[in-house]
Amino acid sequence: MKLDAVELREVALPLVSPFRTSLGTQTVRTALLVRVLSEEGEGWGECVAEDEPAYCPEYLAGAADVIKRFMIPALAPLDLHPAAVGPALRHLRGHPMAKAAVEMAVLDCWLRVHRTSLADHLGGVRRRVRVGVSVGITETVDALLDTVDKYLTAGYARIKLKIEPGWDLEPVRAVRETFGAGVMLTVDANTAYQPGDLRHLAKLDAYGLALVEQPFAPDDLHAHAALAARMDTPVCLDESITSARDAATAIRQGACSIINIKPGRVGGYLEARRIHDLAQANGVPVWCGGMLETGLGRAANLALASLPGFTLPGDISATERYYHRDITRPFVLDGGEMPVPAEPGLGVLPEEAALEACTTAVETVSCEL
Repeated sequence: MKLDAVELREVALPLVSPFRTSLGTQTVRTALLVRVLSEEGEGWGECVAEDEPAYCPEYLAGAADVIKRFMIPALAPLDLHPAAVGPALRHLRGHPMAKAAVEMAVLDCWLRVHRTSLADHLGGVRRRVRVGVSVGITETVDALLDTVDKYLTAGYARIKLKIEPGWDLEPVRAVRETFGAGVMLTVDANTAYQPGDLRHLAKLDAYGLALVEQPFAPDDLHAHAALAARMDTPVCLDESITSARDAATAIRQGACSIINIKPGRVGGYLEARRIHDLAQANGVPVWCGGMLETGLGRAANLALASLPGFTLPGDISATERYYHRDITRPFVLDGGEMPVPAEPGLGVLPEEAALEACTTAVETVSCEL
């Protein structure tokens, strides 16, 4: 498959409500869509980098630039198979989210040509997956309880609370006491704590959490291992894991017993599958994280979460959790689960009117040599 052109499209989707974490507050999700065009057909990818380099070093404008200036020229001469994208871009250091978006678009195109769904290509075994919801930091504990009540009523299989210093023990205690021990409850710190906070974080053991996610800096596996040795609650890594090699190191050092896999963070869905396979071989459960994706990324994440090692509900919430109107058909929660797209490729396409309504910029780059 030879590329004829690549379209880079920026879209802006207002969130239903502000989403606050220890890293900041979002009211609009800006995304970069990558559309590859070939004689065989077209495919869509999504870059999940954010506007600012807060979650990770990548940011949206930089991702668009590196795709245009370096990745497209590297891929243009090749007869592409999805598995060839990673090796062809290996000489470019970093930029996993940009690489993941390009690989995703090539995967979508190639799989549509071969009439195969992404779930089947990755080795998925489920047609429906359990999903959870991520609850941001709120102004008051009462507001948090109202929000959690709404999501439990909707049927979500797991509640994740964002925490930070000063917003941790009290809100977690309130949620647990209000909704009971039967609710699967997790917390996510997004690196907000310091190693000196080990004793404080260990107090979370009192609330029967399924996991505590990424309390310390991404490169501080030692602190995570120390916390894991001190707590009964399992420690989960997110930002620390950018490749299967990272996952192997973290498992070997005892820094985690659960891994959150975000395809954009690790460089694509094929590397995500490698991390899944590694974790499964070591008896480490995994789950699929979210980055406020559009319907394109949501469809692909559902395909990934259908693999056998994804035994915990992921952050693949229904469309209405984030957007009044997405660029694809909406994804709807049904009994705490969502169906895995079974159509070829990602299984969804952007709806033209919705896409045009939220597009803020578009550029087409020719691949002619």
